[in-house]
Amino acid sequence: MRSFLSYLIPLLLLFSDVFASDYHEQLNLKPLPQSSLLASFNFRSNTSLSQFEAHNFRPMGCRELGRAPWDGTKEGGTGVELWAWLEADTEEEADLKWLTLTNALSGLFCASLNFIDETRTTRPVMSFRPEGDHGSALDNMHLLHGVLPHEIVCTENLTPFLKLLPCKGKAGISSLLSGHKLFDASWQSMAIDIRPICPQGQECVLQIEQTIDMVLDVERSKRPRGNPIPRPPPGHDLKCNTSKPYHSGDTCFPSDFSEGVEWSLDQLFGKPLKGTCPLTDLDVPPVCIHAPESRDILTTPGVTELKNPDGLSRCYQIPSEGDFSMILPHMSREGDNAKTVADETVQPETPLLYAERSFTGHGQERGGVQSILINPSPDTVVEFVYMESLPWFMRIYLHTLQARVEGTSGVKDDIVEEIYYRPALDRTRGTQLELRVRIPPASTVFLTYEFEKSILRYTEYPPDANRGFDVAASIITILPSTSPGAPPSRRKTSNLRTTSLLLSLPTPDFSMPYNVIIFTSTAIALAFGGLYNILVRRFVGADEGQAAGGLKGKLALLVAKLSARVKAAKGKVE
Repeated sequence: MRSFLSYLIPLLLLFSDVFASDYHEQLNLKPLPQSSLLASFNFRSNTSLSQFEAHNFRPMGCRELGRAPWDGTKEGGTGVELWAWLEADTEEEADLKWLTLTNALSGLFCASLNFIDETRTTRPVMSFRPEGDHGSALDNMHLLHGVLPHEIVCTENLTPFLKLLPCKGKAGISSLLSGHKLFDASWQSMAIDIRPICPQGQECVLQIEQTIDMVLDVERSKRPRGNPIPRPPPGHDLKCNTSKPYHSGDTCFPSDFSEGVEWSLDQLFGKPLKGTCPLTDLDVPPVCIHAPESRDILTTPGVTELKNPDGLSRCYQIPSEGDFSMILPHMSREGDNAKTVADETVQPETPLLYAERSFTGHGQERGGVQSILINPSPDTVVEFVYMESLPWFMRIYLHTLQARVEGTSGVKDDIVEEIYYRPALDRTRGTQLELRVRIPPASTVFLTYEFEKSILRYTEYPPDANRGFDVAASIITILPSTSPGAPPSRRKTSNLRTTSLLLSLPTPDFSMPYNVIIFTSTAIALAFGGLYNILVRRFVGADEGQAAGGLKGKLALLVAKLSARVKAAKGKVE
């Protein structure tokens, strides 16, 4: 049975054909508030499916894996998230291919994806849509989704990620990727998407897209190499918002934007960019930055700057050989040419939806979940699908589900248009809940429900049982707007995740099994040892043992003979 692994093995074996046909890479830099920088690495390659069919690499199981890179679809919740469309005739066949897929990915990327079993697998109904071109096979495809909220990204996942690239971190934007910088970032994410693309009138291609996103703390990343331990800056170096009424000498409220922060590419990543990858598309500029035209940016010689017509970003064509770096100097603050922060920074876009989720209630028996969803738009209705994938030991009470909206039009309770609920089975599958919700403009939705906590077997608790159990983030799929006057950003599907939760279950005292084991072992040892001695040992007198010629008698006779010889030898010497 072949699955997702059938896609990646040809990519490793046929790199020369794959990337010579269509490959490009791009690094997008976006300054963020609070002296942070978002760095998005994107690598995309297309190759003809006929190349794989000629080498008998045509996959039979996985038709598509993942989603588009941005609009909130690349970054999942805490941990690792996997979803795929599998071509199968029955659900049992899809489950077998899903098992093969998770094990293949686990070995290929040095991850723990093999722990995504049936209890962590769901079949979304409304939350995901395939992006690739599948034709008639779409009617015979099964969507499966799994998540491990406790899994984290680490260095051992970066190495196989780079091995899939044509230049393997030696040239191009991938040369900036370093485990020390990536995992020292405030936030990081890695994603791989695979989909078949069939342009109209052209041959179908297989597209693999790899993405790494990281949010760097500029001040933290600029520290010298000889100072590997981050230390808080002294008080006189803090950048404070002095306009606050509570600002004083002993309090500091951080500035909204990184005023006057200067940084360079080689400072943030510890090294300059090593030219361009020879196989990349020359029409795609490798480095872009979101900064207004008024912001001065210095680059190394031989670089061509391409400004975006919107005036909010620019890209750079760099030489194929040599090092490349860029510098963002301090903003002008003096004289008549002084500029404000708003003039030299791109204001963050207002999201379509704000989401917040938390536990409610108290005690070890029952609890509740509350999700707060806010539509910030004053005139646009937002329609979305809210999906919960809960572990089987969270037994929710569906009759307690409430959806209440508060806004300018008052309070409403009829905002849920559709519900899909798949109850949990103990130690077999988790709970799946999907809601199709429509939020009026400038309104807030409160989704609440109650649940019961199960008591696990003592062998099912992890070593850190008192820490709690991770509950996967909720997935919110914002559906495209059908309004004729909707902007382009509202005409496509976008995703976002809530925060993950930490569930505290009734936890037994694990010292008691140890005490019971010690007590029972001691009792068994005493009882068995005494009974064994009574049944096996034979009690005789000391003289009887010597006369009987037993082992003890033979040993006593041998000792007596040796003693006599020693005395005789001493007498001769004297």
